[in-house]
Amino acid sequence: MASNAVAFQKLNGLLVSCKKKERDNRENNYPYKVVEITPPPKSLGIRCFPQNMQCGESVTIEGQAYMVSAVVHRYQLRKGRYEPSEKRLDVQSTGRYIVNMYLENLLQQS
Repeated sequence: MASNAVAFQKLNGLLVSCKKKERDNRENNYPYKVVEITPPPKSLGIRCFPQNMQCGESVTIEGQAYMVSAVVHRYQLRKGRYEPSEKRLDVQSTGRYIVNMYLENLLQQS
């Protein structure tokens, strides 16, 4: 599901797009900047995923399973118009995500 990206969509002044051979004809894949948010935050690079990614979805990057904690779409005001500037997925390892969910439930019950 994850893949590397090549030039086409603007991201920090660079143009980025998904490799043609890694696109699925049924799905539109878009490049996302992927960040593992477990302290300290670690960048996992730019990967291609379907546009409708949501929190709680499982993704595999380089053989490691992660859960999506947040999907961030940032916009910048340029020449009186808002333009997309960044698409980012904040992820946690699957084990860490489950532990955090368990601890949140314990906190709510107390």
